Amino acid sequence: MKNFALIGAAGYIAPRHMQAIKDTGNTLVAALDKNDSVGIIDSHFPEADFFVEFERFDRHIDLLKRKGTQVEYVAIASPNYLHDSHIRFALRSGAHAICEKPLVLNPWNIDALEVVEQETRKRIYTILQLRLHPSIIALKKRVEQELTTDPTKIYDIDLTYLTSRGNWYFTSWKGDEAKSGGIASNIGVHFYDMLSWIFGGVKENRVHLKQADTNAGYLELEHARVRWFLSINYDYIPDDVKANGQRTYRSITVEGKEIEFSGGFTDLHTLSYQDILRGGGGGFGLEDARQSIEIVQGIRHADIFTDSSNQHPFVSKLR
Repeated sequence: MKNFALIGAAGYIAPRHMQAIKDTGNTLVAALDKNDSVGIIDSHFPEADFFVEFERFDRHIDLLKRKGTQVEYVAIASPNYLHDSHIRFALRSGAHAICEKPLVLNPWNIDALEVVEQETRKRIYTILQLRLHPSIIALKKRVEQELTTDPTKIYDIDLTYLTSRGNWYFTSWKGDEAKSGGIASNIGVHFYDMLSWIFGGVKENRVHLKQADTNAGYLELEHARVRWFLSINYDYIPDDVKANGQRTYRSITVEGKEIEFSGGFTDLHTLSYQDILRGGGGGFGLEDARQSIEIVQGIRHADIFTDSSNQHPFVSKLR
Protein backbone atom coordinates (compact mmCIF):
# COMPACT_ATOMS: atom_id res chain seq x y z
CA MET A 1 0.00 0.00 0.00
CA LYS A 2 1.38 3.39 -1.04
CA ASN A 3 0.78 6.69 0.76
CA PHE A 4 -0.71 9.46 -1.38
CA ALA A 5 -1.34 13.16 -0.88
CA LEU A 6 -3.71 15.18 -3.07
CA ILE A 7 -3.42 18.85 -4.01
CA GLY A 8 -6.66 20.28 -5.39
CA ALA A 9 -9.19 18.18 -3.50
CA ALA A 10 -12.23 20.39 -4.18
CA GLY A 11 -11.98 20.44 -7.96
CA TYR A 12 -14.11 18.69 -10.57
CA ILE A 13 -11.53 16.04 -11.38
CA ALA A 14 -10.35 15.32 -7.82
CA PRO A 15 -12.89 12.51 -7.13
CA ARG A 16 -11.44 10.52 -10.05
CA HIS A 17 -8.02 10.69 -8.44
CA MET A 18 -9.47 9.63 -5.08
CA GLN A 19 -11.25 6.73 -6.73
CA ALA A 20 -8.10 5.70 -8.58
CA ILE A 21 -6.07 5.75 -5.35
CA LYS A 22 -8.72 3.58 -3.71
CA ASP A 23 -9.14 1.23 -6.68
CA THR A 24 -5.41 0.54 -6.77
CA GLY A 25 -5.35 -0.45 -3.10
CA ASN A 26 -3.55 2.62 -1.77
CA THR A 27 -4.38 5.26 0.81
CA LEU A 28 -4.78 9.04 0.88
CA VAL A 29 -3.13 10.44 4.00
CA ALA A 30 -3.45 14.18 3.33
CA ALA A 31 -5.25 16.58 1.02
CA LEU A 32 -5.05 20.31 0.30
CA ASP A 33 -7.43 22.87 -1.18
CA LYS A 34 -8.07 26.50 -0.34
CA ASN A 35 -11.78 25.70 -0.68
CA ASP A 36 -13.29 23.46 1.98
CA SER A 37 -16.12 21.90 -0.05
CA VAL A 38 -14.44 18.50 0.08
CA GLY A 39 -17.06 16.25 1.68
CA ILE A 40 -16.44 13.82 -1.20
CA ILE A 41 -13.37 12.68 0.75
CA ASP A 42 -15.72 10.87 3.15
CA SER A 43 -16.71 8.49 0.35
CA HIS A 44 -13.10 7.46 -0.16
CA PHE A 45 -10.72 8.32 2.68
CA PRO A 46 -12.50 9.81 5.71
CA GLU A 47 -9.34 9.44 7.80
CA ALA A 48 -7.27 11.67 5.51
CA ASP A 49 -6.00 14.91 7.02
CA PHE A 50 -7.20 18.04 5.22
CA PHE A 51 -5.67 21.51 4.92
CA VAL A 52 -6.77 24.81 3.40
CA GLU A 53 -3.36 26.47 3.77
CA PHE A 54 -0.34 25.26 1.79
CA GLU A 55 2.09 26.16 4.58
CA ARG A 56 0.36 23.82 7.06
CA PHE A 57 0.06 21.10 4.44
CA ASP A 58 3.78 21.44 3.66
CA ARG A 59 4.66 21.17 7.36
CA HIS A 60 2.40 18.14 7.79
CA ILE A 61 3.99 16.25 4.88
CA ASP A 62 7.43 17.00 6.32
CA LEU A 63 6.41 15.84 9.82
CA LEU A 64 4.97 12.60 8.42
CA LYS A 65 8.27 11.95 6.67
CA ARG A 66 10.28 12.57 9.84
CA LYS A 67 8.02 10.16 11.76
CA GLY A 68 8.56 7.44 9.18
CA THR A 69 5.43 7.87 7.05
CA GLN A 70 6.76 8.85 3.65
CA VAL A 71 4.24 10.18 1.13
CA GLU A 72 5.27 8.28 -2.00
CA TYR A 73 3.00 9.99 -4.54
CA VAL A 74 1.43 13.43 -4.71
CA ALA A 75 -1.59 13.68 -7.02
CA ILE A 76 -2.01 17.19 -8.43
CA ALA A 77 -5.42 18.45 -9.56
CA SER A 78 -4.90 22.13 -8.83
CA PRO A 79 -5.39 25.04 -11.30
CA ASN A 80 -3.20 24.74 -14.39
CA TYR A 81 -0.84 27.60 -13.58
CA LEU A 82 0.06 26.01 -10.22
CA HIS A 83 1.01 22.60 -11.62
CA ASP A 84 4.68 23.48 -12.09
CA SER A 85 5.07 24.67 -8.48
CA HIS A 86 3.14 21.76 -6.99
CA ILE A 87 5.13 19.23 -9.00
CA ARG A 88 8.34 20.74 -7.62
CA PHE A 89 6.94 20.51 -4.09
CA ALA A 90 6.11 16.84 -4.58
CA LEU A 91 9.56 15.87 -5.82
CA ARG A 92 11.40 17.88 -3.19
CA SER A 93 9.25 16.17 -0.56
CA GLY A 94 10.59 12.84 -1.74
CA ALA A 95 7.48 11.83 -3.69
CA HIS A 96 6.67 11.12 -7.31
CA ALA A 97 4.12 13.47 -8.90
CA ILE A 98 0.97 12.45 -10.79
CA CYS A 99 -0.34 15.60 -12.44
CA GLU A 100 -3.51 16.39 -14.34
CA LYS A 101 -3.30 17.81 -17.84
CA PRO A 102 -2.11 20.19 -19.03
CA LEU A 103 1.06 19.21 -17.21
CA VAL A 104 2.39 22.78 -17.56
CA LEU A 105 1.53 25.81 -19.69
CA ASN A 106 4.77 26.17 -21.68
CA PRO A 107 7.33 23.78 -23.23
CA TRP A 108 10.25 25.40 -21.37
CA ASN A 109 8.59 24.45 -18.08
CA ILE A 110 9.14 20.84 -19.12
CA ASP A 111 12.84 21.49 -19.64
CA ALA A 112 13.16 22.94 -16.12
CA LEU A 113 11.23 20.05 -14.57
CA GLU A 114 13.55 17.55 -16.22
CA VAL A 115 16.35 19.08 -14.15
CA VAL A 116 14.32 18.66 -10.94
CA GLU A 117 13.66 15.01 -11.84
CA GLN A 118 17.38 14.44 -12.20
CA GLU A 119 18.19 16.24 -8.95
CA THR A 120 15.59 14.39 -6.86
CA ARG A 121 15.57 11.06 -8.74
CA LYS A 122 11.78 11.14 -8.59
CA ARG A 123 9.40 10.82 -11.53
CA ILE A 124 6.78 13.17 -12.94
CA TYR A 125 3.75 11.49 -14.50
CA THR A 126 0.84 13.08 -16.31
CA ILE A 127 -2.69 11.86 -17.00
CA LEU A 128 -3.12 11.28 -20.75
CA GLN A 129 -6.15 9.06 -20.39
CA LEU A 130 -7.28 9.04 -24.03
CA ARG A 131 -4.21 6.95 -24.83
CA LEU A 132 -5.77 4.25 -22.67
CA HIS A 133 -9.28 4.42 -24.18
CA PRO A 134 -10.10 1.18 -26.05
CA SER A 135 -11.51 2.99 -29.11
CA ILE A 136 -8.44 5.22 -29.39
CA ILE A 137 -6.08 2.27 -28.99
CA ALA A 138 -7.98 0.47 -31.76
CA LEU A 139 -7.70 3.55 -34.00
CA LYS A 140 -3.96 3.78 -33.42
CA LYS A 141 -3.48 0.11 -34.33
CA ARG A 142 -5.58 0.54 -37.47
CA VAL A 143 -3.62 3.59 -38.57
CA GLU A 144 -0.30 1.84 -37.93
CA GLN A 145 -1.40 -1.10 -40.08
CA GLU A 146 -2.59 1.16 -42.90
CA LEU A 147 0.61 3.20 -42.82
CA THR A 148 2.61 0.01 -43.14
CA THR A 149 0.85 -0.55 -46.47
CA ASP A 150 0.91 3.12 -47.53
CA PRO A 151 3.54 5.16 -45.61
CA THR A 152 2.51 8.39 -47.39
CA LYS A 153 -1.18 8.25 -46.45
CA ILE A 154 -2.68 11.49 -45.05
CA TYR A 155 -5.94 11.27 -43.11
CA ASP A 156 -8.62 13.99 -43.11
CA ILE A 157 -9.96 14.57 -39.62
CA ASP A 158 -12.60 16.83 -38.07
CA LEU A 159 -12.49 17.39 -34.31
CA THR A 160 -15.49 19.09 -32.71
CA TYR A 161 -15.76 19.43 -28.94
CA LEU A 162 -18.46 21.58 -27.35
CA THR A 163 -18.82 21.39 -23.59
CA SER A 164 -21.12 24.06 -22.16
CA ARG A 165 -20.03 26.17 -19.21
CA GLY A 166 -22.02 28.80 -17.36
CA ASN A 167 -21.12 32.34 -16.36
CA TRP A 168 -19.09 31.04 -13.40
CA TYR A 169 -16.39 29.89 -15.81
CA PHE A 170 -15.20 33.40 -16.62
CA THR A 171 -15.12 34.44 -12.97
CA SER A 172 -13.01 31.41 -12.04
CA TRP A 173 -9.32 30.89 -12.80
CA LYS A 174 -10.37 28.95 -15.90
CA GLY A 175 -11.53 32.15 -17.56
CA ASP A 176 -8.12 33.78 -17.05
CA GLU A 177 -5.84 32.77 -19.94
CA ALA A 178 -2.71 33.50 -17.90
CA LYS A 179 -3.85 30.90 -15.35
CA SER A 180 -5.59 28.27 -17.49
CA GLY A 181 -3.82 28.65 -20.82
CA GLY A 182 -7.13 29.39 -22.53
CA ILE A 183 -9.74 27.17 -24.15
CA ALA A 184 -7.26 25.06 -26.13
CA SER A 185 -5.29 24.17 -22.99
CA ASN A 186 -8.27 23.76 -20.73
CA ILE A 187 -10.52 21.50 -22.81
CA GLY A 188 -8.48 20.56 -25.86
CA VAL A 189 -5.01 19.50 -24.75
CA HIS A 190 -5.85 15.79 -24.38
CA PHE A 191 -7.31 15.72 -27.92
CA TYR A 192 -4.15 17.27 -29.37
CA ASP A 193 -2.10 14.72 -27.45
CA MET A 194 -4.20 11.84 -28.75
CA LEU A 195 -4.07 13.03 -32.37
CA SER A 196 -0.33 13.68 -32.42
CA TRP A 197 0.27 10.35 -30.64
CA ILE A 198 -1.50 8.55 -33.49
CA PHE A 199 -0.77 10.71 -36.54
CA GLY A 200 2.70 12.08 -35.84
CA GLY A 201 4.51 15.36 -35.41
CA VAL A 202 3.26 18.86 -36.20
CA LYS A 203 3.93 20.39 -39.62
CA GLU A 204 1.57 23.36 -39.40
CA ASN A 205 -0.48 24.93 -36.59
CA ARG A 206 -2.97 27.53 -37.86
CA VAL A 207 -5.68 29.35 -35.88
CA HIS A 208 -8.87 30.59 -37.60
CA LEU A 209 -10.87 31.75 -34.58
CA LYS A 210 -9.82 32.85 -31.12
CA GLN A 211 -12.46 34.08 -28.68
CA ALA A 212 -12.77 33.83 -24.91
CA ASP A 213 -15.22 30.93 -25.23
CA THR A 214 -14.20 29.43 -28.59
CA ASN A 215 -11.06 28.44 -30.49
CA ALA A 216 -10.85 26.90 -33.95
CA GLY A 217 -8.09 26.12 -36.39
CA TYR A 218 -6.18 23.72 -38.57
CA LEU A 219 -3.48 21.33 -37.45
CA GLU A 220 -1.38 19.52 -40.02
CA LEU A 221 0.37 16.46 -38.67
CA GLU A 222 2.74 14.07 -40.36
CA HIS A 223 -0.15 11.84 -41.40
CA ALA A 224 -3.27 13.98 -40.86
CA ARG A 225 -5.05 17.20 -41.77
CA VAL A 226 -7.10 18.19 -38.73
CA ARG A 227 -9.86 20.82 -38.74
CA TRP A 228 -10.74 21.52 -35.11
CA PHE A 229 -13.36 23.51 -33.21
CA LEU A 230 -13.53 23.86 -29.41
CA SER A 231 -16.10 25.83 -27.44
CA ILE A 232 -17.80 26.18 -24.07
CA ASN A 233 -20.68 28.16 -25.61
CA TYR A 234 -24.01 26.31 -25.38
CA ASP A 235 -25.39 28.22 -28.39
CA TYR A 236 -23.05 26.38 -30.76
CA ILE A 237 -24.31 22.91 -29.85
CA PRO A 238 -26.35 21.36 -32.70
CA ASP A 239 -30.12 21.66 -32.26
CA ASP A 240 -30.73 17.90 -32.32
CA VAL A 241 -28.30 17.49 -29.42
CA LYS A 242 -29.99 20.29 -27.46
CA ALA A 243 -33.37 18.64 -28.09
CA ASN A 244 -32.13 15.59 -26.16
CA GLY A 245 -31.27 17.77 -23.17
CA GLN A 246 -27.52 17.42 -23.64
CA ARG A 247 -25.02 20.19 -23.01
CA THR A 248 -21.99 18.47 -24.52
CA TYR A 249 -21.22 17.48 -28.09
CA ARG A 250 -18.10 15.53 -28.97
CA SER A 251 -17.23 14.29 -32.44
CA ILE A 252 -14.10 13.03 -34.17
CA THR A 253 -14.39 11.89 -37.77
CA VAL A 254 -11.55 10.18 -39.61
CA GLU A 255 -12.01 10.04 -43.38
CA GLY A 256 -15.66 10.96 -42.81
CA LYS A 257 -16.30 8.11 -40.37
CA GLU A 258 -17.21 8.82 -36.76
CA ILE A 259 -14.91 7.43 -34.06
CA GLU A 260 -17.16 6.27 -31.26
CA PHE A 261 -15.59 6.98 -27.87
CA SER A 262 -18.40 8.62 -25.92
CA GLY A 263 -18.32 5.83 -23.33
CA GLY A 264 -15.49 4.18 -21.46
CA PHE A 265 -14.21 7.30 -19.67
CA THR A 266 -15.22 6.38 -16.12
CA ASP A 267 -12.27 4.15 -15.25
CA LEU A 268 -9.49 5.77 -17.26
CA HIS A 269 -7.90 7.46 -14.25
CA THR A 270 -7.77 4.11 -12.49
CA LEU A 271 -6.14 2.58 -15.57
CA SER A 272 -3.66 5.47 -15.59
CA TYR A 273 -2.76 4.85 -11.95
CA GLN A 274 -2.39 1.11 -12.55
CA ASP A 275 -0.06 1.85 -15.44
CA ILE A 276 2.07 4.16 -13.28
CA LEU A 277 2.18 1.93 -10.22
CA ARG A 278 3.16 -1.26 -12.01
CA GLY A 279 6.58 0.29 -12.63
CA GLY A 280 8.95 -0.84 -15.33
CA GLY A 281 8.57 2.34 -17.36
CA GLY A 282 4.78 2.51 -17.15
CA GLY A 283 2.89 5.77 -17.11
CA PHE A 284 3.33 8.89 -19.23
CA GLY A 285 6.13 11.27 -18.37
CA LEU A 286 7.45 14.69 -19.29
CA GLU A 287 8.43 13.92 -22.87
CA ASP A 288 5.07 12.28 -23.54
CA ALA A 289 3.39 15.59 -22.67
CA ARG A 290 5.74 17.84 -24.65
CA GLN A 291 4.10 17.81 -28.08
CA SER A 292 0.60 18.67 -26.85
CA ILE A 293 2.01 21.48 -24.68
CA GLU A 294 3.84 22.85 -27.73
CA ILE A 295 0.61 22.73 -29.74
CA VAL A 296 -1.53 24.61 -27.21
CA GLN A 297 1.21 27.14 -26.50
CA GLY A 298 1.43 27.74 -30.26
CA ILE A 299 -2.34 28.24 -30.49
CA ARG A 300 -2.29 30.70 -27.60
CA HIS A 301 0.24 32.96 -29.31
CA ALA A 302 -0.72 32.43 -32.96
CA ASP A 303 -1.94 35.10 -35.34
CA ILE A 304 -5.41 34.61 -36.82
CA PHE A 305 -5.68 33.28 -40.38
CA THR A 306 -8.74 34.74 -42.08
CA ASP A 307 -8.60 32.58 -45.22
CA SER A 308 -11.17 29.78 -45.43
CA SER A 309 -8.86 26.97 -46.55
CA ASN A 310 -8.93 23.96 -44.25
CA GLN A 311 -11.40 25.76 -42.00
CA HIS A 312 -13.73 23.82 -39.71
CA PRO A 313 -17.36 24.03 -41.00
CA PHE A 314 -18.56 25.61 -37.73
CA VAL A 315 -16.32 28.66 -38.20
CA SER A 316 -18.31 30.03 -41.13
CA LYS A 317 -21.46 30.02 -38.98
CA LEU A 318 -19.82 32.44 -36.54
CA ARG A 319 -18.65 34.99 -39.11
